[in-house]
Amino acid sequence: MTYYGAKELAESFRTVRKNTLIIAEEIPEEKYGYRAAPEVRSVGELLIHLSNVTALQERIHGTERLTTLEGFDFPAFMAQAMAKEKQPRSKAAAIELLRTDGDRFATWMGSLTEDVLAEHVTFPAGMTPASKSRFEMILGVKEHEMHHRGQLMLIERMVGVVPHLTRDMHARIAAMTQQKATA
Repeated sequence: MTYYGAKELAESFRTVRKNTLIIAEEIPEEKYGYRAAPEVRSVGELLIHLSNVTALQERIHGTERLTTLEGFDFPAFMAQAMAKEKQPRSKAAAIELLRTDGDRFATWMGSLTEDVLAEHVTFPAGMTPASKSRFEMILGVKEHEMHHRGQLMLIERMVGVVPHLTRDMHARIAAMTQQKATA
């Protein structure tokens, strides 16, 4: 039987955040204001956005441990999060926020019990599905970050940086090709 619980969830998130941090380090600071299109977040805003998402899940599943999102003030939360994204920060400050936030969130995730992860949270009337387990909602943080990391990797290409995962893959292929040639 395969088991994927809090410990695995936390480790998986740590891997995702580690890769996001590498990208954040590799994008030059002068490109943190870069926007792929006028109406989208800048690189710096996107990185802060990723830290905001963990705060939402910690609030719902930790601080308040809500069992329903009926009445949760998403517009107010989003307004605060978007204001936080717009605050000017240096590259070092954005990276430190991602690092400390990621460590805190992964530690919190790793502390959750199977019973807590199995609990369901109901959504406001009309939403589909009508509820999700805490596990699925918390897993969504990782999925959300991977979605935005894909955007960051494309932005890396747009500003002249080859993403580290691409470089690593090319190095593995070259090593396998070299090994096969000498065998």
